[in-house]
Amino acid sequence: MTTDVSQPLESVRSTFGEKPFVNIAAYQFVVLDDLKRRREELRSVCIHLQLKGTILLTPEGINMFIAGTRETINELLIFLREDAAFEDLEVKESLSEEQPFERMLVKIKEEIISFGVEGINPLEYTSKRLPAKQLKEWLDSGKEVLLLDTRNDYEVRVGTFKNAVPIGVDHFRDFPEAVERLPEETKDLPVVTFCTGGIRCEKAGPFMEQAGFRDIYQLEGGILKYFEECGGDHYDGECFVFDKRVALDSNLNETDTTQCYACLEPLTVEDQKSEFYDPPHACPHCHETPEEKQRQLQQKRDGKLKAVTTPLPGSAPYDNVRPLNVLEKFDQMTLLEFLVGRHPHLGEDHWKSECEKGHIRRNGKPVAADRIVRAGYQFAHLEPATTEPDVNANITILHEDDALVVVNKPAPLPTHPSGRFNRNSLQWIMNKVYHPLRLRPAHRLDANTTGIVVFCKSRAISHELQPQFKNETVGKVYLARVQGTVEWETQVCQARISRDAVERGGRVIDEEDGLSAETQFERLQTFADGTTLLRVVPKTGRTNQIRVHLWHLGFPVVGDPLYLPERQLGDTQTREIGEPMCLHALELSLTHPQSRELVKFFTPPPAWAELS
Repeated sequence: MTTDVSQPLESVRSTFGEKPFVNIAAYQFVVLDDLKRRREELRSVCIHLQLKGTILLTPEGINMFIAGTRETINELLIFLREDAAFEDLEVKESLSEEQPFERMLVKIKEEIISFGVEGINPLEYTSKRLPAKQLKEWLDSGKEVLLLDTRNDYEVRVGTFKNAVPIGVDHFRDFPEAVERLPEETKDLPVVTFCTGGIRCEKAGPFMEQAGFRDIYQLEGGILKYFEECGGDHYDGECFVFDKRVALDSNLNETDTTQCYACLEPLTVEDQKSEFYDPPHACPHCHETPEEKQRQLQQKRDGKLKAVTTPLPGSAPYDNVRPLNVLEKFDQMTLLEFLVGRHPHLGEDHWKSECEKGHIRRNGKPVAADRIVRAGYQFAHLEPATTEPDVNANITILHEDDALVVVNKPAPLPTHPSGRFNRNSLQWIMNKVYHPLRLRPAHRLDANTTGIVVFCKSRAISHELQPQFKNETVGKVYLARVQGTVEWETQVCQARISRDAVERGGRVIDEEDGLSAETQFERLQTFADGTTLLRVVPKTGRTNQIRVHLWHLGFPVVGDPLYLPERQLGDTQTREIGEPMCLHALELSLTHPQSRELVKFFTPPPAWAELS
């Protein structure tokens, strides 16, 4: 319902009754600049008016959910519409007896609704809009149409249109992958996308058209607008909303549906009658034992891992954009000089060609090779139609709790995006599996090394854990199979390791200026092929420490492409990621950042390390 803000207060009250709180939802795609100023002004106005809710400001527009009295809501709308950017802002309303929001937030984000797909810009194009009454006419007449619910699964469970097809996601950013799973024959059907208020469909529709769907409509105003104009015809259940009301019926009134405090799952009246409903501790959806929960979570993660890595995410061509940051030493150079200095192994001709093709950009625009750069400038290197070399994505999740995720990394697989590997990296894959969480690796393993890698689930946890790695209080145990028959039973190497990489990309022994390092070795078994299995405990954490120390002792790791026998070095600048090395991170112990207790994680030994 859209209300004229000039309408007299008495008339409004007679129209809406005596419920004191007006809830408005609105969004508008419009180019916005000066976001910090807008945020401060809106925050000041909302606090002065004692409003509560959330306003998101982005370069592509505004999205808001606000509640207050009729007078204060009207004042906010008058303030907003005085800005030319928002003069056409349309608002959907509902009423409630209580304030549904806890506080007032005004945030700056990159997108109005997180989607993460380039080239989808509702400012430039949207799918055909279908008014609510026209959809009802179509459904009344039995018109063949695919109703596609673009919302999250937990929203769909509260209610949806009859015969609608849920897209099947936990987060809207998973929508593109879900579209790929739709049957091919649906591309020829009329498809009506819908969500709560319409905003998700602004991006869902155009994306589906790009994916080959030929007749896409988006329900204008979403479910809430349909309720307002058509009531509950052709709809089963209620509509989930993101505030304390939890759900609204077809009359836009708050229902008895609530939400589990423990798992946040919406709970119907029937759910609340369950013997497992124990607020605020549990509900029918989360009453399982900790072991059952862990098992279900493991199954969910394993399924997501398989979906993300089949096929390998870097196997399909995509436009890759790599950041290029200008360091102080490149200040006042030309762009070409900076590029050659930053990545000399690619050569001047390569970078000159990239500039001529318009692949080096700043703020989205191509930059000429003779442009003078300044320290702090940020450029982007566009690599169109990128495909990445294959990797081993057989990742195993060993442990997960509220703070940490621990995995057994296979090889070859880079830990971080680097070089020719971006999507085919452990970090990228794990972030897709755990989206919208952004996992942060607490440490790293070389691409060809297998074993334990620990991820943090938040920045705060990372800040708690990182000092343990920095201060070298984390316990690590490795297995290494080395070339040569080792005669000693134990050995300690304290050779200092160079601070910087040498010409071929590795580290070497530097007793004069190198960093102190210590590695303890224990012989476990010798083999008939002239190799030896060692238990390795690094007491410090220098780059390539184990490999350098073993190379220095004359027993390089089997399969190491860089530290070769007879003190020879391979070339990391030109080599591809090859076969796994016989180096495995077997055990890791640390103080848990939440419980403050010592925890240990283990992996099974690889086949090459099995003792006879």
